[in-house]
Amino acid sequence: MSTVLTQSYRRQRDHFEPQDLDPQEQRRLRGQLEQIDYAAFVSNREVLGQTLSRVDTGTFQKLAVLTANARARWAAEALRLSESGSAVTVDQTARLTAARTAYEELAEAYEALRRMVERGYLTLR
Repeated sequence: MSTVLTQSYRRQRDHFEPQDLDPQEQRRLRGQLEQIDYAAFVSNREVLGQTLSRVDTGTFQKLAVLTANARARWAAEALRLSESGSAVTVDQTARLTAARTAYEELAEAYEALRRMVERGYLTLR
């Protein structure tokens, strides 16, 4: 079983990969898997295309700026805590965690939208 490292977590791939199939059976299985993948592609394209129909390059720029600002707030908060010279309190840790979580969620959303365009699920206006 392989894993894929994204920005903040590991996603496991749990695809059975038979090793002992004859070539004809392997071709048949690959054909079935291609049909499954195509059904997923069409479903993603239709659902995401309807739900996110207003996405354009300006949308990406706004999300990128929002993500950059969240990253800057997180880093600034960490630096502010380090300059105090005292032990970090539970409240300060919670604020820092909230800032990091906001940045990571926005970064993941940006990457997910980018993958949607790259895979052809979304067409930019």
